[in-house]
Order: sequence, then structure tokens, then C-alpha cells
Amino acid sequence: MAIQRTFSIIKPDATKRNLTGAVNAVIEKAGLRIVAQKRILMTRAQAETFYSVHAARPFFGELCDFMTSGPVVVQVLEGENAIATYRDVMGATNPANAAEGTIRKLFALSVGENTAHGSDAPETAAQEIAQFFAGNEIVG
Repeated sequence: MAIQRTFSIIKPDATKRNLTGAVNAVIEKAGLRIVAQKRILMTRAQAETFYSVHAARPFFGELCDFMTSGPVVVQVLEGENAIATYRDVMGATNPANAAEGTIRKLFALSVGENTAHGSDAPETAAQEIAQFFAGNEIVG
């Protein structure tokens, strides 16, 4: 397997509960390296751009409200098969269906407040990384 990068967001529900370190520990235990990370307050424009794929869905406004409600931690993760690995580590979107030991099983409050986002494909990862990080901010 080749080394791959993926994008992660630790969402406001987790940062509010001071879980950044705990989430990072699960990420690193899974063999992924955090090669870029910063805590930001996402703007409405950033949230709408990031979630534009969901713009026509009824939950779009609520999702953007949530993602701008408090600080988030945006990250670039690196490792073998990083996209699939991180999606496995996050667990199912609904924490009730997530496997034991996954980020969402351990920390998520609900389907909406599910602690983490991860890219779903190489093209998405590249686009999401570029939205929040300049190349010189990623130190692998």
C-alpha cells in the first residue's frame, strides 16, 4: 500500500468537551500520523463551501449552524490506506451502530453531533485539505 493523506475535522461537540487529545490518541493508535493540525472557528462561508454537496438537503442549514457553533480542529492525517483506515477508526455515522473502540462509539453524542469528519475518497481529501491548509503547513 502507498502512503496516503486524508482530511479530518474534530467537530464542535468534541472540542467543547475538550476531547481533542483523546481523539488524537485514537487516530495515532490506529497508525495514522497527524501531519497538520489547527484549531479554527469555521466561518459560515467555509462551512457552506465545505458541505456544498449537501446544499439541497433539508439539513444543510442546521449542519452549517452546528459546524460554526464553536471551534473545530482541522487535520491532515497520513498513513497507509489513510482514507479507509480513518473511516474505519471513526466508525458508523450513527454512534449507536459504531463498532467498539471507534471515535464515534467512544465520544459521539448523536448522529448530528458525531465528533469527527473524514474524507471519503482521494479526490475529496485533496479538495478538503486544500480548503484549509497551505502546502507549507503540512509537515510529514
